Amino acid sequence: MESKLKKELIVKAAEARLKARAFSGFHVGAALMTVSGEVFTGCNVEIQSTLSSICAERCAIVKAVSEGYTDFVAIVVVSDAEHPVSPCGFCRQYLIDFNPDMEVVMANVDGSEVLSMTAGELMPRAFVGSGRD
Repeated sequence: MESKLKKELIVKAAEARLKARAFSGFHVGAALMTVSGEVFTGCNVEIQSTLSSICAERCAIVKAVSEGYTDFVAIVVVSDAEHPVSPCGFCRQYLIDFNPDMEVVMANVDGSEVLSMTAGELMPRAFVGSGRD
């Protein structure tokens, strides 16, 4: 992904994190880009039953799918942490299921520290069932 676009998505993800409902105080935002260039943002939404909470990455994916988009090329994840954070295991499986070659960009809020790899690199030897298209 080109540098200018990456910076724009980092800003969108950082803005999305401000909408998080995070009892934990850990705010995360994501910006997901489709093959056609559409961008969907998401934030973490925590509820009292932590297993039912949703991460920013899955929030963005669910928003995109509900609008008819299923082909993704990149996702950017930004949190309040000093250094970039990586997607949790649930989110990694979601990313793999949609596109193992999707670029996953992890950045701190101001974009001064950025890591980038594919979903497949984030989760080697991932489960891929036979039900995929």
